Amino acid sequence: MAGADLPFACDCRTLRGTLLGVSPTNGTRVECYCHDCRATELYAGQPDPAPGGVQLYQTVPDRVRFDAGKDQLAVFSLSDKGLLQWQARCCGAILFKTMRTPKMPFASFRTDRLEDDSALGPVVARAFVRKPNGKRGNEGGLKFMFGFAKRALSRRITGLWKQTPFFNADGTPVRNIHVVSDKERAGLYPNRG
Repeated sequence: MAGADLPFACDCRTLRGTLLGVSPTNGTRVECYCHDCRATELYAGQPDPAPGGVQLYQTVPDRVRFDAGKDQLAVFSLSDKGLLQWQARCCGAILFKTMRTPKMPFASFRTDRLEDDSALGPVVARAFVRKPNGKRGNEGGLKFMFGFAKRALSRRITGLWKQTPFFNADGTPVRNIHVVSDKERAGLYPNRG
């Protein structure tokens, strides 16, 4: 399935781009309730998503194109080994999460950066959902993992993993990574329970 090309933008519309070939079969729509997704939003000065989750579309980097304002792209990580959080420096909007290496082709996109997200299909997986017993669990995890593995493996086999707007040809990120300090991070996890 070819899918649709969907324009996206940061909150102030300075940084704009296109998700290429979007469809429910070319990505997985996920809602995440983990502490790190919430901490990412708080660190970026965005509204607190709690008690709700963060809506994401899991896809691959070769389906991402930046069309304008790429000089505003910035990246941080909540730890020295954590996911890379790509944002617009101009307004703080979180756009993508990626692994720390292009060899693991994964791009998790914030769906609220689209004017119309209907082409993404319904949410098929929920991560870190609070259960009645107070613990957290996942719903639809097999669909998420299968989709991730299938997309990553096909990119590795075909060499498409090298087509990424997030990394240079030598595998280094296109921006210097700011690692959030322990002190900064401590205030980002209120009510972790």
